[in-house]
Parts: sequence; C-alpha cells; structure tokens
Amino acid sequence: QVQLVESGGGLVQAGGSLRLSCAASGFTFSRYAMGWFRQAPGKEREFVSVISWSGAITKYADSVKGRFTISRDNAKNTVNLQMNSLKPEDTAVYYCAADYGPWGSYASVAEGEYDYWGQGTQVTVSS
Repeated sequence: QVQLVESGGGLVQAGGSLRLSCAASGFTFSRYAMGWFRQAPGKEREFVSVISWSGAITKYADSVKGRFTISRDNAKNTVNLQMNSLKPEDTAVYYCAADYGPWGSYASVAEGEYDYWGQGTQVTVSS
C-alpha cells in the first residue's frame, strides 16, 4: 500500500522558518522523483519544488527560489522541504507527491505526471 505522509506544517510568523517532511512507503522510493505542491484557499494547486531520484536535479518555482530548499534521503525514504523567510503568500496546504523517474535526472514540474500524493499539511504564515 502506497503511503506519503507529510508532517511539519504549522503556524509561523512572516520571516520565520518551517521544515516539512514526507515519509514514503509502499513503492521503490529511490526510483521516484519527489515533488512538493501547494494549494492556497480559492486557488489551484501549484508546483513548488522537485528533486530527481538521484538527487542531482532540483527545481523551484520562481516564487520560492532562494528561500526553499528540497532534499531527500533514499535510505530513509524521506523528502524534506526547508522553508525560510516565509511570507503570508506562502500560506497553503502543502502536498508531497511521487513521480516515477525513467532516469536519474528526471524531475517534472507538471502536476499531471505525478503518480502518488499525500494528504497534505497546512502551513499558515501570519503577517
């Protein structure tokens, strides 16, 4: 049974930091690119960041570049998103997702390419 379980969300003041984690099970984690997406109230879900299964390739949305850092540990089947200098516009439900990677540098930003999704974790940034 495939599971993606996010944790680490919460309430933080603008300028603060949070570290999201996603624990994966039920599939070969080391062959999947892992992405983070978010959905703010009244808006569509959007891409935040992705890391290839080799870890060699990372991509970020322009809105978070320089503030967020994605990482993964294939031995522990986890992917993390370190979020610094948070802004009120970062408020959203954050989702972890897995996308089978045919090669080690594969890292899609397209939501439709992802095979598995977590339930999400709420991040709220107060001004």
